[in-house]
Amino acid sequence: MRITSALAAAAVLALSAACGSGGSTGATGGGTASEAPAEPVKLNFLSLAWQKESIEANKALVDEWNKNNPTIQVTYVQGSWDNVNDQLVTQFEGGGAPDVIHNDSPALSGFATRGYLLDLKDKLPAELKSDIPQPAWDTVTFGAEGGVYGVPFLQESQVIIANKKLLDAAKVRVPTADNPWTWDEFAEVSKKLTKDGAFGVAWPMKSPVNKTLNLALNFNGTFFQTGADGKSTVKVGPEEKEVLQRIYNQIHVDKSADPKTLGMGTADPLPGFYKGEYAMLPVGVYLRQQVAEQAPEGFEWVTLPPLKGTSSNQGAVSQTLSVSADSKNPDEALKFISFFLNGPNQARLAKGDWLLPTSQKAATDPSITGAENGWDVATASVKNLVVAPFLKVNGYDEWKSKVATPVLQEYYAGKISLDDAAKRLVEEGNKVLERY
Repeated sequence: MRITSALAAAAVLALSAACGSGGSTGATGGGTASEAPAEPVKLNFLSLAWQKESIEANKALVDEWNKNNPTIQVTYVQGSWDNVNDQLVTQFEGGGAPDVIHNDSPALSGFATRGYLLDLKDKLPAELKSDIPQPAWDTVTFGAEGGVYGVPFLQESQVIIANKKLLDAAKVRVPTADNPWTWDEFAEVSKKLTKDGAFGVAWPMKSPVNKTLNLALNFNGTFFQTGADGKSTVKVGPEEKEVLQRIYNQIHVDKSADPKTLGMGTADPLPGFYKGEYAMLPVGVYLRQQVAEQAPEGFEWVTLPPLKGTSSNQGAVSQTLSVSADSKNPDEALKFISFFLNGPNQARLAKGDWLLPTSQKAATDPSITGAENGWDVATASVKNLVVAPFLKVNGYDEWKSKVATPVLQEYYAGKISLDDAAKRLVEEGNKVLERY
């Protein structure tokens, strides 16, 4: 059971120390009975790890902490990305939120605004703060006062997973981190690989918003603008339309992308990919794990770096650890976070999740920088990550679910024009944002 407060524990320890310093405590004569040891501080840690290796890494670190810190014991609580934010709202309102909360940076803005999360800005240990670069901290910084509402530790970039034999047979230039494909090159390669009933590329767009908005930064498309009053509005101009038009063209003009994959989730095209039905998959770096584990024997694949528009910039969304504002033991919670997210441990977590660590020390770890399974390409893509503008927009989640998801699905399916899509994203979107 969690003790009432850290002060209670301190008081018990102080009393124990005072008794110990006041005269003889021997077995005979005027000694006092020894005080019972203080109850350990107990913390609940909500983890959203879901891949087998990731769950194992998370639990191993919790066990390691508990073994070495008997006075601060952490209970691992398994959560799910599917419903975590709804559950957290209920727990915050009811006063039963976990002490340490795993989430992602887009969710933090709303929780911070409602006072559910502790501002860590003046509480971060210097070593932890300096090991994580400022662009990552920017993903968890909100409000006029620049409050920091989580510690960012894992990030995702969009790369291309490709069938190596098909690339070699087509004799196309294989891009490198220093010399990536442009979007124009990607379109030409996709057309070249589309033959014999196979497609050059599959675009799984069941959940199209984050992928579209993050890639739009290749052309400086931000989708939102914020006025002097701090209120955000939706913006869909030439920069935002670039990526939308290019993906649409592959599906409906070049016919180099399989339209059947539009309704698929990220991993759904993999069976067809293994069969050679499509040569390339633009996906998050984490999907490399499933390819490495599931690809049939003899299947050769390669990880290709992010595409380049006017730049290779992509939106950075961080996985985070936060402290509940109602935690009775916030200092102990932050000590645990500092251990959990140090350089070596971030490398273990990144490897388990097949994602990119924010820790600069972790980024040099040999276990996640070698060429095997495309780790070298994946870790090199960190330099392309910039703050995703939508992270700072109150109401983004509602805009995403109620407006952007259905509009982009209809557009990519060829049911509405680009101008109609832009109009709806702006007009319907601004009605949503006006409420925030």
